[in-house]
Amino acid sequence: MNIRISTRNMLSLTVFFVLIVATSRSNAQTAQTITLEQAVEMSLKNSKQLKLSQTNVDLAALNIRQIKDNQLPSLSVSASYLRLNSPNIDLKIRQSDSTSSGSSFQVHQAMYGMASASLPLFSGFRFKYGLESARYLEQAAKLDSEYDRDAVIQNTISAYSNLYKSKKAVDLVSENLKREHERVVEFTNREKNGLLARNDLMKAQLQESNVQLALLNAENDLKITMVNTGLLLGLPENTALVADSNSFISLKAAGNVSEWEQTALSHRKDIAANGIRQKAADSDIKTAKADLYPSVALTAGYVALNIPGVAMIPNAMNAGIGVRYDVASLWKSGTKIEQARVRVGQLKTNEEILLDRIHLEVNTAYYNYVLSQRKIDVYAKAVEQADENYRITKNKYDNSLVTTTDLLDADVAQVQSRIDYEAAKADAVVAFKRLEQTAGVIN
Repeated sequence: MNIRISTRNMLSLTVFFVLIVATSRSNAQTAQTITLEQAVEMSLKNSKQLKLSQTNVDLAALNIRQIKDNQLPSLSVSASYLRLNSPNIDLKIRQSDSTSSGSSFQVHQAMYGMASASLPLFSGFRFKYGLESARYLEQAAKLDSEYDRDAVIQNTISAYSNLYKSKKAVDLVSENLKREHERVVEFTNREKNGLLARNDLMKAQLQESNVQLALLNAENDLKITMVNTGLLLGLPENTALVADSNSFISLKAAGNVSEWEQTALSHRKDIAANGIRQKAADSDIKTAKADLYPSVALTAGYVALNIPGVAMIPNAMNAGIGVRYDVASLWKSGTKIEQARVRVGQLKTNEEILLDRIHLEVNTAYYNYVLSQRKIDVYAKAVEQADENYRITKNKYDNSLVTTTDLLDADVAQVQSRIDYEAAKADAVVAFKRLEQTAGVIN
């Protein structure tokens, strides 16, 4: 019996020593304390999603540039050298009303060069409304980028909160594990001296094992959270991060849900982008109608021709105004115009869907924030109650008035209440930032 107890003591001490060494090594690693504001700033700087959104803005700007380029003069130059077979050419040149002379010769080659230029003067307002639509789409792309920016901020805040909760869980469980180990050592000595039932010692040892498993899970969650946070912030994979607890102290009043809804309607980037896309779609209708008008352009050209032994024209130039009208557009443009009108209707319906979604999102975020505030108060009282319960239960246990099971249950309740309280503080900050995001005013 004594040998078995001694072996158990050695095993418990070994486990405790390993935990202390692991903890000391973890603390020895340089941990970077980062504030919530710093985390948001780094995530905005290194976000791949925002870089992708910026490319959409750049493409929209290039589309505007392309439309403007189409309004510039066009110039084309071509030249050819032709090697011919041996055709017989008989020229008839009339010299008077009754007589004509002719000559016969062979042509083996011909050369010519051409240059033509065109400057559009009128294209049925196609350029005007096309440029207007492109500018609206550029504004919408910028609003989409800002909407994605808000989402990146919210994701960063959620990751930061998880980092804080994971670290707090590790600290609290580690502290509890030390206390459980001290209890096991105490119970082992008492059982060895015949002052404690073996069953009570086994309960304490089982409790210690459960806390060890809880610590392993908490440490694993912390590692995963650090990897996720590091990816969001653009930090190296092995960077150890610590969330600043001061970021989870102050909370703002919830206010009125109807005010939050009004704020969302005037500040949400997605609904603003949809409104601008409606303007772009209206411009697309006018662009489609441009096919019903003729196109007018200022034209000029130059031709040089050389047929050895026959003719040489070095400077044939022309200039004028060209008019082009596609008669088929009278019956072909109707479909394009109707398609543009349907897109306008789609965007209006999408606006109604957005309004319903905003109403739901704001209300959900608002009541979740109110709930998170109330949870903090409840968990704060729970911590006080759990501490007092453990103190009373410990006194009763020391006086043999309660069982070991009661003491261990009180210990678990105390640790869990502290973990829940820390998590509630972090969740409340996330809930408020989510409310700000749904209202379009997160920063």
